[in-house]
Amino acid sequence: MYFWFPDVSLVQGLITTESKSQNRGDSSSWVPNENAKQAIGFMLMGSKKCRHIIWVTFFLSCISRFFAQPTNNSSFDPDSLDDIFRCYAFDYVSRPRTGILYNVSLPANFSGMELSFVRLRTRKFWLNGANLSYFRIPPGNLPVPFVMRFYLVYQNLGNWSNVYYKVPNYTFIAPVVGLVLYNASHSSPIRLDVGVNRDPILVQFPWISFPEDKNVTLQCARFDANGSFELTEMTLPNACAARNDGHFTIVAPPSLARIPPLLPPPSPFKRKKDGIWKLWALGFGLGILGMIMAALLGFFTYKFVKRSRIGKMERQSERNEALETTWIGRSKMPSATGIRTQPTIENEYVP
Repeated sequence: MYFWFPDVSLVQGLITTESKSQNRGDSSSWVPNENAKQAIGFMLMGSKKCRHIIWVTFFLSCISRFFAQPTNNSSFDPDSLDDIFRCYAFDYVSRPRTGILYNVSLPANFSGMELSFVRLRTRKFWLNGANLSYFRIPPGNLPVPFVMRFYLVYQNLGNWSNVYYKVPNYTFIAPVVGLVLYNASHSSPIRLDVGVNRDPILVQFPWISFPEDKNVTLQCARFDANGSFELTEMTLPNACAARNDGHFTIVAPPSLARIPPLLPPPSPFKRKKDGIWKLWALGFGLGILGMIMAALLGFFTYKFVKRSRIGKMERQSERNEALETTWIGRSKMPSATGIRTQPTIENEYVP
């Protein structure tokens, strides 16, 4: 069991989120009273003494709630999870670069989940669309309401999918993945929608395993922010078509097939490491092959040059005259039998 203590910036969001859950009729949700709101207000004002007192009170209240109520799925609110993910994404980089995908590191109590985001310009989004992990958004779409810049936040709940989301009488085939849009303002973030005009958004699940029974009908499930869901038929293999953002998964009737356990998709870092390892192996093999070819080329070049020199020396020796040999003492030396041109005195006058 992990205890997660939110920072000061998340306490007010907790009050708002819990108030929303009460409006939906959730009797198990906890709404702080006026005294708790005033205490949180004092903590935000910066009083150091009050801050310590409130943290102790908050810790004791959490412990009392833990022992007073059994743990159930109603305490896992997907709207609260979206708010927490938004805070982690916005606080991950102070000034994110436009068009760069950031993979957010989550704490241990969110183990098995993945979170990434990218900051986009609306003009580029209209012209080129967006490819974020397993979401393919075609060109020609705009965020609603219109903003100049916005964030695309990608979520993968992994094995926590059936904890935060439920589809009665169905079993999850794939983890729940989410695509949420926010405006680029950190001070007043607003959730946006995607106004799909032509081609739909494509949600791909390339890592899923199909049931053993081929007669099982797989369906795409889309979850809205208010907790409702919508089931549609799969028109493409391992993919779902959507007309808006949200959270998506693939479900099937549990009585018709043996469903494999939910597995998270391969991590982008792992895929990147595998690609780098393959490049290193390919480069090493090409390097060894190049060294062998260079050695063979050098060997044959040496033999060719050596044979050329020997042939040149043989041809040169054939054009020259052979000298006779004579012994002078114990030494054998070459000697010429005759001289072609006899020496003559240039001037016969002798003084």
